[in-house]
Amino acid sequence: MFCTDEHRLGLKPVLRSVWAPKGQRPTALGHHRFHCLYVTAFVGPSTGETVWYLTDTVSKPLFAGLLAAFAEAVGAGPKKRVVLLLDNAGWHTLPNLAVPDGLRLVHLPPYSPELQPAETLWTLVDEPIVNTFVPNLDKLIDTITERCSNLTTRQPEISSRTNFAWWPKNQAPV
Repeated sequence: MFCTDEHRLGLKPVLRSVWAPKGQRPTALGHHRFHCLYVTAFVGPSTGETVWYLTDTVSKPLFAGLLAAFAEAVGAGPKKRVVLLLDNAGWHTLPNLAVPDGLRLVHLPPYSPELQPAETLWTLVDEPIVNTFVPNLDKLIDTITERCSNLTTRQPEISSRTNFAWWPKNQAPV
């Protein structure tokens, strides 16, 4: 069982709270530009296994391609079934969405991001660029690619953030 979600990151700064001496205003460099990329995460909350993709847009044909790449990455097919939990974004829904053999899509109720385990990954993904000026999209892509590669190896941490109490435990079929 896996879940998936997308996160848009751009050259507009990701701001979080910072400390500053009393009476001084904190400063954070930024130059608002609207170039962006999308990070798509497929995560198995029980195991912490993650598969990441970076794209420059979102669409139904692109998502169908990501589903095919994900199915291949985890070995989904006639002999291995994978249930994938996802939200109701327009590019996630039928009709005309090609779903690879071996994947079964289960949609969350509308307007319920708090039920999406993959949603908790975005604070980890954002960490290297928080309160930081990113000069261009290539630098952002390099930084986020390195971060996602690093997060792939941190399965216990990913699992601890995404394995909600209600999430079903993986069991071998009987």
